Amino acid sequence: MSTEKKKFIVSADDVETQVFPWGRLNWLSEPRVTGTEKMATGLVSLEVGKGHDSHNHDDCEEILYIISGTGEQTIELEEETIKQTVKPGDLIYVPADAVHSTINTGKEKLIFIAVYEKSGPEAFLRSLPDCTVQPPKNG
Repeated sequence: MSTEKKKFIVSADDVETQVFPWGRLNWLSEPRVTGTEKMATGLVSLEVGKGHDSHNHDDCEEILYIISGTGEQTIELEEETIKQTVKPGDLIYVPADAVHSTINTGKEKLIFIAVYEKSGPEAFLRSLPDCTVQPPKNG
């Protein structure tokens, strides 16, 4: 990707929105946006009472940082399962391959940043049948 096509400062309105029955995702940094080859970063919004199915990312660590709202985070490790309420300011580390889920248990949207060690999961999500893609507002 040439330098003139890369974005170095990105807002949610600059990128597509992936809409799911449980919420929305705006990938602020991924190969198609910033040209990154190693990471992906998205803004996630979970609707009240909703969350994504338990899943894992093969050989890929993940960080979640809660911006607003409250939820329940589950991380399944070989030796234990961690289930904890999360709130603004909390950082969640998900080891590579760990099965995990995030559920909005609050009374407002649960908004957080998701950072993947490797790009790729964002492209997979775009291909799911329950994903509708809305174009950027700043098209």
